[in-house]
Parts: sequence; structure tokens; C-alpha cells
Amino acid sequence: MTKYLEIGQIVNTFGIKGMVKVKPFTDDIQKRFDNLEKVYIENKKSKKEYEIDEVKYHKGMVLIKFKGIDNPEEANQLRESYLMVDRQTQEPLPEGTYYIVDMIGLEVYTEEAERLGTLEDIFNTGSNDIYVVKNELGKQILLPAIKEVIQKIDMENKRITVHLIPGLI
Repeated sequence: MTKYLEIGQIVNTFGIKGMVKVKPFTDDIQKRFDNLEKVYIENKKSKKEYEIDEVKYHKGMVLIKFKGIDNPEEANQLRESYLMVDRQTQEPLPEGTYYIVDMIGLEVYTEEAERLGTLEDIFNTGSNDIYVVKNELGKQILLPAIKEVIQKIDMENKRITVHLIPGLI
């Protein structure tokens, strides 16, 4: 398990007071960002801790003012960086819910114990998540994360069991 969890990416600056616009990587942005006091910002060069001064929301994005970042020029230096939090400080997830970073790399099998490949990525379509599974030959299989398809996620054994409905492969 990774020590830090990515919760968003700084995509731009906002306003004249040094705020940044963050694309969130979470389902419930207010629950994730409302009580946040500090984050780690990681870019190609370093990872540094920043205290949060203010958080606002605008059109599905998070606007954050960090202490010590007081103008657009300073804020612009943070563009394309990732916001991270220490896993140890986070509340436990509800039963049956997992962080994507923990699921990547799980082996995917059918109910008949046929290996389909390894979970490579998860992305959201709006209505549900899509699991991207890659087999040994490099072929990708896209599986909708719905109850009819995803039968069991076994984090302990690093295994996902799926039911292939007609037309999926």
C-alpha cells in the first residue's frame, strides 16, 4: 500500500490572490476537502507540505488558497502538480469500498477461474466505473463495475472475480 493518496491535480490558477484550481480525484469533493488542513504537493522536482487557508467549490472543481502562496505567479508554479494526503490520517472507507491505487494490479478471473488479466486502470463514465483489464498479450478488456459483472473483490488475495455477461468480450 502507498503511504500517500492522490486526491487531485492542480490544473490552473484562479483569481489574483494566489488560489489554485484543482481537479478532484474523489467521489464526494466536499467531504474530502471541507475539513482538510494540509496537503502534500508533488511535482517532478519535490514533495512539499502546504497548509490550506481557504477552500471553495466552482463547477465541479476545488479552489484552494494555500498559506504563503499570495499571487498568481506563485500559484502558477504549482500547476500540473498533484495533491496528496497521508493515508494514516484518513477515515476508513465504508465496507466494500476501496481506493483505486490499492486495486490496480489485482488479478481478474471469471467465475470459472479463467484468468482474464490484471486490473490496469479504473475510470468513471458518469454512470459507473469501468475496469480496464490487460491480459498477457496486451489486449485490454473493459468491464463495467456493476453488480451483474463484478462478483467479488478480494483485497486479501489480490483477486477480482467477474461474471461475463454476453457481449462483454
